[in-house]
Amino acid sequence: MTYLAKPRLHHPTLARNKVGYTRRDYEGKISTLCAGCGHDSISAAIIQACWELDIQPHRVAKLSGIGCSSKTPDYFLGNSHGFNSVHGRMPSVLTGANLANRDLLYLGVSGDGDSASIGFGQFAHSIRRGVNMIYIVENNGVYGLTKGQFSATADKGSKSKRGVVNTDQPLDMIGMALLLGATFVARSFSGDKQQLVPLIKGAIEHQGAAFIDVISPCIAFNNHAGSTKSYEYVRQHNETVNRLDFIEGKEAITADYAPGEVVDVVQHDGSVLRLRKLAADYDPTDRIKAMNYLQQHAAAGEVVTGLLYVDPHSSDLHEHLNTVETPLNQLGVRELCPGSAALERINASLR
Repeated sequence: MTYLAKPRLHHPTLARNKVGYTRRDYEGKISTLCAGCGHDSISAAIIQACWELDIQPHRVAKLSGIGCSSKTPDYFLGNSHGFNSVHGRMPSVLTGANLANRDLLYLGVSGDGDSASIGFGQFAHSIRRGVNMIYIVENNGVYGLTKGQFSATADKGSKSKRGVVNTDQPLDMIGMALLLGATFVARSFSGDKQQLVPLIKGAIEHQGAAFIDVISPCIAFNNHAGSTKSYEYVRQHNETVNRLDFIEGKEAITADYAPGEVVDVVQHDGSVLRLRKLAADYDPTDRIKAMNYLQQHAAAGEVVTGLLYVDPHSSDLHEHLNTVETPLNQLGVRELCPGSAALERINASLR
């Protein structure tokens, strides 16, 4: 017999954050994914990041589409808002919710099938509009729910579990995010929690479109010799450009990172992304150089991870549209319907 309910009671000695929650309070239901799936590690990283940032779960709106990855929001932040949209339509639903209520923290979770194929247009428009969100793609290169066909992100020349070679060019989600104007772009590996948790924390505090592509091996269909998204391949070909330490206000979140040149990037809210550069020639604030660097290493078969690009002076869709500070869903009839005289003035200005 399988039990899918977690115990409600927590041990009284569990550590609590500044808003009074234990780490267990950020969990969701028990995962039904395959044991060892990289997606579960991403869920754990999201839980850890939100707990460390003292985020109140009811302030989070998590949205997803269809696929193994889009099931994962059920496994974290069980007391937050959630909406599971149809295949590939998560970005537009998130955009509409963000416009209606800017006070929530929007977390979109998708997969390579959901965002790089049927939802590619939706992904593109949400990024170019600068929607204030954390957009995480759990990227395994296959359609796991339909038995492991290649997805649009599968590398050319990689092999399926049955030995079939992929002959199509891959769609690079990181490259597209950079081209479309995302102001926080990162790639990580589900097996590297030390890197992934600070990246998620940095994305949460970022103002604008934050995109994280996480290589997340599918142990059922894409974790074998010949796969370029397996645990072994990513570990052997990982080119880490920096290690990230997130500093909120004046209180440091410490971590044991590799030595190297240190670069501090101050974000709009005063939080600091402290980068320890492992690649001496890498500048995460130069979009063009970042794109060139990624292309050069991709040609060599290397998977570049870390904070790849950040714009510390970014803005979001609400700033672009000059919306009011009050969330639109909180405006009353008087604000929304100012009367015929106001309408006449608007019409006159357009003549």
